[in-house]
Amino acid sequence: MFYNGFVLIFRGMIRIYLDTCCLNRPFDDQTQDRVRAEAKAVLMILEGVSRGRWDSVHSEAVDLEAMAMKDWSRRMRVKRMARAGTTRVWIGDDIVRRGHAVESLGFSRFDALHVACAEAAGADMLLTTDDSMVRRAQRFRDRLPVRVDNPLTWLQEASLE
Repeated sequence: MFYNGFVLIFRGMIRIYLDTCCLNRPFDDQTQDRVRAEAKAVLMILEGVSRGRWDSVHSEAVDLEAMAMKDWSRRMRVKRMARAGTTRVWIGDDIVRRGHAVESLGFSRFDALHVACAEAAGADMLLTTDDSMVRRAQRFRDRLPVRVDNPLTWLQEASLE
């Protein structure tokens, strides 16, 4: 266990950060196969967290982004799912500075903030259903200590381990 200035980190278990679009996936239109598969993967990951298989992060960035949702019911469901996180990250000056640095790589403001929060929490994995975020993170993987991937792709890999 160590303290990184933001959260107490207990090592040993894989720590996962689910961004807002990932947490939204179960509430998206399920008529497309991909959306349905990703939604199922997100729910399976959250089930794994609740069973203690993985640790997850709940960040203030998810709360802030969720507050912008017009659909109140969806906003509350996403926030409820986010609270399943076993580690809480609050946005402070260090996270804001790191967010700006990540944003300078071409990430959107919220995507950069999610990366900064995941890094501060010591997450091993940031999961998102945003393809452009995954591609950008792969391009800059040498500058990001956290791996960014799609929940379905990651769950398939994790199931093989």
